Amino acid sequence: MIPNRKPNRLKEFDYTSDNLYYITTNVKYRYKCFGHIQNEIIHLNILGDIVKTRWLWLEQKYSYIKLHEFVIMPDHFHGIIEINRVLIDYPNFEVPSVGTGRDLSLQKELQNSPDASRTKVDGIKIKSLSELIGAFKMTASKKIHELGLDFEWQRSFNDEIIKDEEANFYISNYIRENPRNWNG
Repeated sequence: MIPNRKPNRLKEFDYTSDNLYYITTNVKYRYKCFGHIQNEIIHLNILGDIVKTRWLWLEQKYSYIKLHEFVIMPDHFHGIIEINRVLIDYPNFEVPSVGTGRDLSLQKELQNSPDASRTKVDGIKIKSLSELIGAFKMTASKKIHELGLDFEWQRSFNDEIIKDEEANFYISNYIRENPRNWNG
């Protein structure tokens, strides 16, 4: 009998919608294989470099996403990913900054426009957060396996929808400080 798993995503939420999302994903069994922390700084090894390269690849591959703060830790990954349809038509679009955060009110206005929830924009299918993180994890695993190494991510990932400036500031700071707070 398969145990009932708690769903990781909100049931009624559209994970293709324009938002900032905070994600965390772990290496299976929390095996420390991406590098080590010394003097509160992460030093990535070749596997950590592969993970970094594949994360950055997402932004190159999918014109409607923008990557924000992220960190690769010895046994897990934290990152903020933004789905934003405006980037398809305006690739250099920047949401104006306010202090150290981002002005999410402008993004909310754009989200409320009639085009904000289209899953296809100009022939481009907007992938869900799960599909994007799946592509990241799958391509990272494939590149690591090409080295002849056995590697697995833990099943699924954790996410949080970043709803306001305060949450964005707090989460971004948490990600930046993660190596300093490491006690693994």
